[in-house]
Amino acid sequence: MPAHRQGVTGIPFLSCSEVAMSHVASAIYANPSLEHAVSFLGCLFPSPRPFTIRLWDGSELPASGRPCFTLRLNHAGAVRRMFTPPLEISLTEAYIYGDFDIEGDIFIAFHEIYTILTHAYSLREIAALARALVALPISKSSPLTGRGPARLHGAIHSRERDRAAIQYHYDVGNDFYALWLDRHMQYSCGYFPTGQEDLDTAQTRKMEHSCRKLRLQPGDRLLDIGCGWGGLAMYAAETYQANVVGVTLSRNQAAYANDRIASAGLNGRVTIELKDYRELNAESFDKIISVGMFEHVGRQHLPEYFARTCRLLKSGGLFLNHGIAYWPGSEYADGVPPGRSVRASGVHRFLERWLIGSGAFSQRYIFPDGELVPVSEVNLIAERTGFEVRDVENLREHYALTLRHWAKRLEEHREQAIRAASEVTYRTWRLFLVASAYAFETGRINVNQTLLSKPADGKCNLPLTRADIHR
Repeated sequence: MPAHRQGVTGIPFLSCSEVAMSHVASAIYANPSLEHAVSFLGCLFPSPRPFTIRLWDGSELPASGRPCFTLRLNHAGAVRRMFTPPLEISLTEAYIYGDFDIEGDIFIAFHEIYTILTHAYSLREIAALARALVALPISKSSPLTGRGPARLHGAIHSRERDRAAIQYHYDVGNDFYALWLDRHMQYSCGYFPTGQEDLDTAQTRKMEHSCRKLRLQPGDRLLDIGCGWGGLAMYAAETYQANVVGVTLSRNQAAYANDRIASAGLNGRVTIELKDYRELNAESFDKIISVGMFEHVGRQHLPEYFARTCRLLKSGGLFLNHGIAYWPGSEYADGVPPGRSVRASGVHRFLERWLIGSGAFSQRYIFPDGELVPVSEVNLIAERTGFEVRDVENLREHYALTLRHWAKRLEEHREQAIRAASEVTYRTWRLFLVASAYAFETGRINVNQTLLSKPADGKCNLPLTRADIHR
């Protein structure tokens, strides 16, 4: 491994022995576990480094200057547990099960660590780090136990498996979600016209923005696919006098929503059902909305999703499809420029899969069987099933702001969240929210609202401009 290689932030990549001797007192080397850990960490996170690393015995590899956070290792086996490839799942599991902690700003920590680890290391550097890694001690167990990874059975995206996947995520507990979501329990991005709105205001404006796009009218029959805790359905009924049917696969959400509907006196105007959207056959609706649901459908099932919604929608009706999309351009942002050779791109993809393993954390602990598809591909499928694309809006920055609000509120309610669920659940969602904010802020993923129409003899019952949306 070459000494003094320039890393991703312009810092020199020193040899293992050079880093170790320059940062830690020689007394450490009486302990082989500490010595190997210091050597490995010095290679991976060379000086000058903006954060401090605190070892399990209390000794430190200090930051260069004032640390922006501290990476605290909780036991001798933590380092090997954290950095065994694929890194994404190793690091995330090590965090959620308490092998290490972040003291300080976790957003800064995520950015710094992600930037260093996703640098395009040479095969020689990877081999040297691998040799150093296998010299580290192995720990038999992590400090924490609790909510484990999803274990789903059956055909992917079968109705039974989809129900299990949704319940794995959403049935963590209504009390847990209520600690950090807004008063309407909206689990999707808010709408921040100025960027200064509080979370409750932003979520109310998102619901209003969505209803205006649908041009909801009194008496409209609205279907809300993936209605969550019923906040949007209730808003549409109360504010626009719509008659709303909502469907969800989460028992907890359905029970919560129906309690709130009864308390608000909206029985008869809002109905929430524990049902798969594929079970809606003989229904007919003036408008349809789906917010944060189609990410669970799967690419291969999107034609069925749009064909079914098109059949459920009356001629001349509107469908607002709101969901997260993968941005293909992020592949180039991560170091594979257009025009690079197929062989080089193949090597990059192999190392990405073997060394990083992107997406494993979400699949195991957050949204099992979820799949993000580029919005261009999604909308092409919608068009092929009879829809006309009338409007597409990217709300990526709005979701980044929302996630920062959620993470802050979750951290402020840490003790209550642990009591409501568990420490593992708290740590899982804290990491999920931070990682998602980073993905939206860096453009790796987007969230789009696509307004689709089902024309009736070429007419879609829309005004000539968007002015009414922003009145």
